Amino acid sequence: MSSIRRRSRRRAALAATSLAACLALTATACGGDDEGNGLAQPSGETSAADDPEQGADGGSGDELQDLIDNLPFDFDLQAWLDGGWENWDSDNWLRDIGEFVNPIIEGLWDTERMGEAEDPGQSIDEGEIEEDPNPETPAENDPMGDRGVTDPEPAAIDAEAVPMPYTENGAPVGKVFFDSPDGPMVCSGTVIQDPAHPGQSNLVATAGHCVHAGAGGGWYRNIQFIPAFNNGGLPADQVYSESVAYEQVAPYGAFWADYVSTTQYWIDNGTETGGDGAHGDFAVMSVQPMEDTGLSLEETVGAAVPVNFDAPAVSGLGTVTLYGFPEAAPYDGVAMYRCTAQPGRLSLDSSMPVMYWAGCTMTSGASGGPWLRTNGDGQAELVSVNSIGPMESTWLAGPRLDDEAQGVLEHVSAQVG
Repeated sequence: MSSIRRRSRRRAALAATSLAACLALTATACGGDDEGNGLAQPSGETSAADDPEQGADGGSGDELQDLIDNLPFDFDLQAWLDGGWENWDSDNWLRDIGEFVNPIIEGLWDTERMGEAEDPGQSIDEGEIEEDPNPETPAENDPMGDRGVTDPEPAAIDAEAVPMPYTENGAPVGKVFFDSPDGPMVCSGTVIQDPAHPGQSNLVATAGHCVHAGAGGGWYRNIQFIPAFNNGGLPADQVYSESVAYEQVAPYGAFWADYVSTTQYWIDNGTETGGDGAHGDFAVMSVQPMEDTGLSLEETVGAAVPVNFDAPAVSGLGTVTLYGFPEAAPYDGVAMYRCTAQPGRLSLDSSMPVMYWAGCTMTSGASGGPWLRTNGDGQAELVSVNSIGPMESTWLAGPRLDDEAQGVLEHVSAQVG
């Protein structure tokens, strides 16, 4: 099968440099608030740790109680905190949008338990993909013309390590830890801008399969985000030991998800393996710091990436850079990697917006990591997240984000208040 041509080394380096500028520490690099010379300013917000009127989910105690009162079963908060969350019985596994409950469990995600987390392994059999021998190329302003089209499989592109420290070269990108019926799991995620709270976003974008089991289950639990994970590039045997200071693993601290949502398409169609639901494999979570600083997530890391829900057709998309923390061999999950490529089109459901696919050797664990492009204003923006790839880990694919994905962000943002 034919492959997508690689660009010259010089052009690839320029694209990577442009996107690295967005991922740098300063908020202005990602289109943040220019006031205060780009320095983070306190939002004045408080968390549950300092406000007795707030509940374990980061909202008010009354809000948490209202949610509990409307659950389809009896919910004992203390029993949950004491280990009841480990009951994955279908009668107690919440699955619908708006039913997410994630009370903070102090000390659950220590470094040793992080080391036990496995990658979700969202892979697809390439036999499920039918390539178009003569795919049409619609106009750049006609993304609808991409629907139902699958380009020839892209050639593998070796992932390269992102330079350290990540606080300077990848501050908004981090790791998402969560519990599933199979045990602790890990994905990647990105701090994104919240239009309703400019300069003070607490939102993280990731893949739907990193927060919800899809058609066969419900919301995952104990979801936590750590931006710029393992900032100094320590080896795995040190990262996941008690000998290293927690601040070296989590330079900005840890952030607990207090609300999460994904697309209804993923909830209705998503599966653990294969491509079902992948066209809607996108999620957004709002988070709160485990230790209150009075700063939002965006202020803490100094950057947040805008999301484009109306990207051009693939022919006008240009170069993209994929980021993530690949966990499966030959990687070990403690380093951030990236691939820069010209994406093609992948369609598994012609009724849905096309998926992007690009050559990249990152493995699972990178799921949920961002696809970034430089738009016409020279600003880096998120256009997709890592969703699926083949068992051979030669490419990755992610959904084109449209109205339903935008609705997910707006819904989560509205819960922040």
